[in-house]
Amino acid sequence: MNNLNDPPNWNIQPNPRDNGGDGNKWNYALLVPMLGLAAFRWIWSRESQKEIEKEKKEYYRRLTSVQRDLESKYRDIITENRRTVAHLELELEKEHNRTLSYREALISQSRKLVEERRVLEQERDKLEQEKQVLRRSGAAGALYQSCLAKEAQWQKRANIVIKEFEEALLERQDIYCSFVLPRNQRLEIEKNLLVRAATDPVAMDIEMENGLKDIFKYDTYCGNVLNTNKRQNGRLMWLYLRYWELTVELKKFKRVEKALLEK
Repeated sequence: MNNLNDPPNWNIQPNPRDNGGDGNKWNYALLVPMLGLAAFRWIWSRESQKEIEKEKKEYYRRLTSVQRDLESKYRDIITENRRTVAHLELELEKEHNRTLSYREALISQSRKLVEERRVLEQERDKLEQEKQVLRRSGAAGALYQSCLAKEAQWQKRANIVIKEFEEALLERQDIYCSFVLPRNQRLEIEKNLLVRAATDPVAMDIEMENGLKDIFKYDTYCGNVLNTNKRQNGRLMWLYLRYWELTVELKKFKRVEKALLEK
C-alpha cells in the first residue's frame, strides 16, 4: 500500500516503468548494502585465510624445530649409550681376563704346593725310618733322643708362630670377604705380617714371606654371603699353613741329623 501522506516518489509504484523508471532507486538502495556486505565478507575471508596460513607456517616451523632438537638429542643419547656400553664391555673383558689370570696362578700355585707337600711327606717318611734305626742303636739312640727332644722344643715354638700367623690370616681374610669392614684394616694386617715374616727367626727359617705375598695376591676365595665361620674363607692360605707345618717338621729332623753329624 502507498502512504498518501508521503510524497509520491517515496512510495513503491505498481508499475515503475509508467513513471519514467524512478522505481529503480529502491532496488539500488537494497543492492548497495548487499554489495558492501559481500565485499566485507570477501575481505574478511581473505584476511582470515592469510592469518590461518601464517599460523600454519609458524606451527610447522616450530614443529620442525622441535623435531630437529629431539632427533639431535636422541642421536646424542644413542651415541652416549653406545660409548658407555663399549666402555663397560671393555672393563668386563679386563675383569674377565684378570680373573682368569688369578685363577690360573692360583691353580699353578696350588699344584706346586701339593707337589712340595708330597716331597716333604716322602722325606718325613724317610727320616722316620732313619729315626727307628737310630733308636735301636744304643748310645747313638740316646744321643738321637736327646737331640730330638731339643728340636721338639724348637718345633713347638715354630708351631706357635704358625698358629699366630693363622689367626692373623683368618682375620685378614674375614675383612677381605666383608662388605662393611674397612679395607685399611686388612692392609694394616698384611703389612704387620710381612714385617714379622721378615724379622721373626722362625718365619725366616721356613721362608714365610713369599708365601704371604702369594696369599695376599691370589687368595680371593670367600664363603657364601651368610657365612659366619671364618675358617670357610680362603683356600690358598690353608695350603700354605699346612705346607709350613710340614716344613717345620722336616726341618726338625734335619736339625737333628745335623746335630748328630757334628757330634
